[in-house]
Amino acid sequence: MIPICVFAKPPVPGRVKTRLSAALGDEWAAELAAAMLHDVWSVVTSAPRAIPVLAAAESGGFGIDVPDNRVWLQCGADLGSRIESILQRGLEIAPAAIALGADTPLLTHHELADAMEQLESGNAVLGTSDDGGFYLLGLRSCPAGLLASIPWSCQHTCDATEACLSSYEMKVARIRSSFDIDTPADLHRLRRDLDKLPPEVAPRTRKLLDALE
Repeated sequence: MIPICVFAKPPVPGRVKTRLSAALGDEWAAELAAAMLHDVWSVVTSAPRAIPVLAAAESGGFGIDVPDNRVWLQCGADLGSRIESILQRGLEIAPAAIALGADTPLLTHHELADAMEQLESGNAVLGTSDDGGFYLLGLRSCPAGLLASIPWSCQHTCDATEACLSSYEMKVARIRSSFDIDTPADLHRLRRDLDKLPPEVAPRTRKLLDALE
């Protein structure tokens, strides 16, 4: 069993998906964040050998069914330390742990199964995002300060993370890439991709996008 820790903020209007607020409005942007979290959480909770964990940026309502002991608050002053805090907690109860973003609604069981297989083979694993970041990070060990020097939110984030892990003599595997939903362009791409996929993929997000048309 592997903790799969979904990183999310409470979907409060004006505080989530702010780059989409200009196009959608604060309320709809928050609804989209909630829908994407619901879809990602549904995939994680139905994945074999997964321990679903909500890695919450802060306390609040998330609109998903999660036991209190599986809500873990992120700790730390920056994103690297917050990711480390959650992965280290996961590694206290399992031989490996995965950090996963909540804004990749096209996630499927295939990516999770691939990530868990790589971890069981002794590798660290990265799910790359098309903007140069990553949507998934799985580790078998997480020394303090591991992610301290990573440049976040830029086109070099994933490569820098892989280089950092390699410097700790971790063998890093990459799984299928995807993309985060942060901008209107991402939203247009998501609409196009969903049109090509069966209706069971991202149903809550799909329903919300239909309401926006």
